[in-house]
Amino acid sequence: MRGVAYDEFGGPEVLTLRDDLPDPPVGPDTVLVRVHATSVNPVDMVIRQGYLAGAYPHHFPITPGWDVAGVVEAAGPAVTAFAPGDEVYGYVRRDDVQWGTAAELVPAPQRCLAHKPSSLSFAEAAGLPLAGLTAYQALTEALDVHEGQRVLVHRAAGGVGFFAVQIAVALGAQVIGTASPRNHGFVRDAGAAEVLDYSAGPISEQLAEPVDAVLDLVGGDTLADAPRQVRDKARIASVVDPAVNGMGGRYVFVRPEHEHLEELARMADAGQLRVPIAKAFPLEQTAAAQELVAGGHVRGKVVITLR
Repeated sequence: MRGVAYDEFGGPEVLTLRDDLPDPPVGPDTVLVRVHATSVNPVDMVIRQGYLAGAYPHHFPITPGWDVAGVVEAAGPAVTAFAPGDEVYGYVRRDDVQWGTAAELVPAPQRCLAHKPSSLSFAEAAGLPLAGLTAYQALTEALDVHEGQRVLVHRAAGGVGFFAVQIAVALGAQVIGTASPRNHGFVRDAGAAEVLDYSAGPISEQLAEPVDAVLDLVGGDTLADAPRQVRDKARIASVVDPAVNGMGGRYVFVRPEHEHLEELARMADAGQLRVPIAKAFPLEQTAAAQELVAGGHVRGKVVITLR
């Protein structure tokens, strides 16, 4: 099998393109997906550097990537939701780290997949799962966002932030985003009613009045200012900094969820959710794709295409 893999933790130099990776196993609850596209998320570099070695069993060689869009090649005997030939997308987080999505074939537990939104290309669909689920679960579960509420989304031009703005708008909220001035138009295009410059001083001093909910995607000083941005500290959620728990808010660690993926697909097909592609790379340039994301100033999603 052709794919990208590494045999030791380290920098982007450990990533190599290989033609001799073993074909992945297909367990009873597993869907084997022929990959058309995947995407790069910051967690890919965290794993590659070994920082999650204490959280999951790791087995070398490791293929990176957790997002996937492709076509079902085979399905285990306990799989009921998918059949060969189905177009699917998903967030393939298994219980161990080895069989990632930057390869021709990926074994995905059926809980990690949903049918691909028909309105999105494979590349666009591959950019949605992890970041989209993160935004959706933070807004609907941790923050319980409802129609008519004012929601502040930090780093609104990034992968999670751009989806969060769109999802909050779809939920009926009025959204205020933070971004650099060059990205203000980009964030307004996502549906934000107002965009604030994060470099122009504390956001709490720029707000006309406190908001109903805050989604922190930055941490540090930005999170420290959050209690002054919101009416109720219990309605602060962060996906990057567990210190939010000490403030009375909620730390969100995204999980695979079939029903949530189906809802994101529904939103996409209803025209409520679009996936901006910052840049697409071929599989052999996976290291360059990871370096671009690691730089921290990407607007939208970086994807890797295989077909």
